[in-house]
This record gives sequence, structure tokens and C-alpha cells, in this order.
Amino acid sequence: MPEYRRNFVPGGTYFFTVVAHERRPILTTEIGRSCLRKAIADEKSQRPFDLMASVLLPDHLHAIWALSPGDSDFSTRWARIKSNFSRLYLQEGGREGISTSSRERHSEHAIWQRRFWEHTCRDEEDLKRCVDYLRWNPVKHGLVESVGEYPWSSFHRFVREGEYDPGWGAEVSFPGVIGAAWE
Repeated sequence: MPEYRRNFVPGGTYFFTVVAHERRPILTTEIGRSCLRKAIADEKSQRPFDLMASVLLPDHLHAIWALSPGDSDFSTRWARIKSNFSRLYLQEGGREGISTSSRERHSEHAIWQRRFWEHTCRDEEDLKRCVDYLRWNPVKHGLVESVGEYPWSSFHRFVREGEYDPGWGAEVSFPGVIGAAWE
């Protein structure tokens, strides 16, 4: 089994990709959005973090978090968010994907891929590149023609706050994120 090494930086800012089991398109359904919103809010109330940016796609999500000084425990947060989401999702009538004997031995639901991808943002330029990638993702996956059309993205908050122009990305394909391959 491969050995996964995480980069734990106390007070760090991280870019995450979290994927549904078998890439099932469950996350943008009404039940998926509701359960995820609650699971994240519950975890933030227990172990605070700043959810700086996010985009929710049918089968995966990207998020950028900033942790408090001295705190680097994003793994526990993601484990708890995924666990709480799974519990809520099944309670609300959601269905699991195809399970395996390994998942059954570990009492895991077939809702999420086991792991997640994480990237530590090194500086402001790297953070901006990650935010741009996150914003552009619905266009990259062919879900919309322009970034502003996609409803489940924090892009709209950034536009309201004046940090992004409403037409951002319309004239350049893959703006600011050439060569990024984070999923």
C-alpha cells in the first residue's frame, strides 16, 4: 500500500479536492447540498476554520481553507465532514454506491472516495492560482459556458465583495491556471 504524506503547516492555507465514491453525481442534488452544508457547518462549530473559497460539482468539490495559528489538523475535519455527510445523506434517503469487502470490514459507507487531495498554498500568488482554478472548474468540466453561470461556487460572493469582475474568465480559457491538474 502506498504511503501518503501530508504537509501539515500550523496556521496554513490549503486547497482540497474531495471526490464522491465512483464519482457518483450526488453532491449538487438538493439532498447532497443540504447534507454537505450541515456537515461543514457542524464541523466549523466544533473545530473552526476559514472556508475561503469553494465550488461544488456533481461528483467532487474543491475548497480552500485557512486554519488558525498552531492548527494543522485538516485530516480530522475532513474525516468528520465526510462521516457526518454520509450519515445525514443516508438518513435523508440517499443511496450508497457499490461497496467492497474492504469497506464492509472497516464499516465504511460507499459515499466518498477514501482519501482526498491536498495542496499547501505557499504564498499569495499560489493562493490566487488555486482560487482561479477553483472558479474555472465548472467551465473546465463543461457544466457551464462561463464562470458566472455556475450556481454552487463562492465566485458569486467574491463578485459581490468586488474581488472578481462578474465576467471573469470569459475572454481567456483557463485563466491563471495553465497546467494545473488537481483532480
